[in-house]
Amino acid sequence: MANPWTGEVALDIDGERRVLKLTLGALAELEAELETGTLVELVERFESGAFSTRDVLGLIVAGLRGGGWQGGASDLVSADIAGGPVGAARAAAELLARAFMLPAEAGPE
Repeated sequence: MANPWTGEVALDIDGERRVLKLTLGALAELEAELETGTLVELVERFESGAFSTRDVLGLIVAGLRGGGWQGGASDLVSADIAGGPVGAARAAAELLARAFMLPAEAGPE
């Protein structure tokens, strides 16, 4: 079960519940992979709805790696993600929001 108070988000991948979390190391990997100037630019893309599938995949992979997963983006190419692309985008947006909110702002999952 994901703990929203610590920034965790749950997502079912291939029928298995996974806990995603954006640790500092995962965020650094994400920033390098997406070649974005800052994480603020990534947040702005999500806030404006101008994010790409690459942004979504990058966030999911970073969250999984922050949660202890050792895989990479290529491991998710044929994965069945609950809710499909929309479910993945929702989880990515929630993950990004939880990574930067104060603990008092986090709500139950």
